[in-house]
Amino acid sequence: MIQAITKTEVFALPAAMPLELAGNALDAWAEPIEGANTPATGVRGFQTWGRSMKRILSVAVGMALLGFVAGCGGGSDDDSAPATTQPSSYSVTSTPAPPTPAGPLTAAQYQASLTQLDGRLAPGIKALSTANSAENLIDAMASLAQTLDTEASRLVSVKPPANIVPAHKTLQARLKAASSSLSGAQADNVNINAKCGGVVYTSQNVQRKLTADLAAAVAALRKLGLRFGTTLPKLGPEPPDRRPSNGDILVRSGTPGSGRLQVKNGTTKDVAISIVTDGKAPTKPHVMMYVQARKIATISQIGGKYHIYFKSGSDWNPKRRQFSTDCRFQKFDQGFGRNEGWQINLQPSSLGNASTSDVDTF
Repeated sequence: MIQAITKTEVFALPAAMPLELAGNALDAWAEPIEGANTPATGVRGFQTWGRSMKRILSVAVGMALLGFVAGCGGGSDDDSAPATTQPSSYSVTSTPAPPTPAGPLTAAQYQASLTQLDGRLAPGIKALSTANSAENLIDAMASLAQTLDTEASRLVSVKPPANIVPAHKTLQARLKAASSSLSGAQADNVNINAKCGGVVYTSQNVQRKLTADLAAAVAALRKLGLRFGTTLPKLGPEPPDRRPSNGDILVRSGTPGSGRLQVKNGTTKDVAISIVTDGKAPTKPHVMMYVQARKIATISQIGGKYHIYFKSGSDWNPKRRQFSTDCRFQKFDQGFGRNEGWQINLQPSSLGNASTSDVDTF
């Protein structure tokens, strides 16, 4: 991706879409713009016809010969049926459905079915909490999604007492919704989010979403004196919002200088801008500043030549200095000079003149 910059030197417009970047020599620096936000942007066993015909003919001849021998040796009241070969097929195993009484269940019987349902969900829920890699978590989510969908379908044949029917329908619907959540966009983002906030944090978010998806069914049944959801995760409330204020300097080290950088974050995501001294790793920034979505902030006293790295996402973790979900890591491809003033706009623009590249986690 690309962003735009401007300085006394002329930058050729790249063919790809750039980010805006504007810069001036320090003695010609214009004060940051105040006010307005910057707008963002089968089966097996199939045989050929010939092979099938041979098999049919073989059976027919065998039967004819058998009849001939029987005719010569005397009759018999016992008929012998020729053996036939069944086509092979792939087998799919599933947990057998528990027997259901033909008529409407009593309240006690319905509660027993809910207890059994909790028991069948328990292994899949536990697998979410014990996953130790993104791959394990994805597998656990897929397996539990299938179980939830199967259980929702089984409930169609269950006949609860008349007063429980509305809550029963709610349970069916919420099991389906929870299954969809585990197999939809949330599953698609597991690899990214595990890289951002770690597997444990990502798993906890998945478990909280599962509990939230089934909360309406748990509440509806509880009102009727019924228990469901006893095996659901109990992680407590989400961590408090630890989002820094716009312009907060999160890291400052090394020798200061007179360089200056104004950052316009025209995107819909918060970013952390890292000023990395030339030759240094992005994990050890000279300055790191937090810029909230659609806000402007300025870094002053930048010393020496440097490169600009930035990370974006949600759920800031101050201890790890990382976004915990939906994170992305990028850098400007060009370097920036000592004691210069620059303005950059992180919103991609067709008029931009500074390319950026995705980089490894930092």
